[in-house]
Amino acid sequence: MIMGGLLLTVNDAIQKWMTDEFPTGQLLSMRGLFVMLPIGVLVWRAGGISALRIGSLRGQSIRAGLVCLSSLLFITSLSLMPLADAIALTFAGPLFITALAPFMLGEVVGWHRWLAVLIGFVGVVVMVQPSSGALQWIAVFPLGVALCGALRDIVTRHMHTTESTVAIMFYSVLAVILFGLTIGIADWRDMSIEQIGLFAINGVVLGAAYFFLIEALRYAEASMVSPFKYVTLLWVILLGQLIWGDVPGMQVLIGAVLIIASGWYILLRESIRRNAA
Repeated sequence: MIMGGLLLTVNDAIQKWMTDEFPTGQLLSMRGLFVMLPIGVLVWRAGGISALRIGSLRGQSIRAGLVCLSSLLFITSLSLMPLADAIALTFAGPLFITALAPFMLGEVVGWHRWLAVLIGFVGVVVMVQPSSGALQWIAVFPLGVALCGALRDIVTRHMHTTESTVAIMFYSVLAVILFGLTIGIADWRDMSIEQIGLFAINGVVLGAAYFFLIEALRYAEASMVSPFKYVTLLWVILLGQLIWGDVPGMQVLIGAVLIIASGWYILLRESIRRNAA
């Protein structure tokens, strides 16, 4: 999960860099095409086409739809907000997972973790600043990403016994490519060799990130591993400052600290529960 989060941060920085040059649909489809390169290698290593067998068409379809929606919302977020602000708000994802896990995964969540979820959402409110107006409506996009990501991870957890990791990756990325072409073909722009190379780097990095994230959910409960995504905040702040000169405001940092603290407390309570069992 930590490695996946690091690679996603690099991918997000590249995506934000390119939002001024290309429409959303083109970004999604071109990135997806190059994500297929590492996926192709993984399919070959997993035994070829047989590794793409679908055990749950419903699960694959739901997950693919959630990936398409979250990708669209996130690129929109990057085009409107500083990198650190957008990603910090998506950190609400593990809170959504913990809140939904008892109902959708049958996982046990005690009152300690419910309290941690509440504190985390207080952090979201601090970051959004409901009285400020400007950030309030823009925050809908990264929070939508967080919710879609939580639902995606829960669906992934349900699928881990019937679907291979490479099959989950392949069909979700294929859906994003087709979705991107559908919404972007009318506004398609010419690309230089350098820009195509950047798309290639972006796709390979994202493909590797997807693999690590899916493997994490295969080996552990969603509510346990998801808080490790918070480690990426340091990389986000560093890249945002180095590339764009963005420095997160105090309210963003305070809110992020509350969200991260709640996530780590959820992890601590999960560890205690496992040891007691």
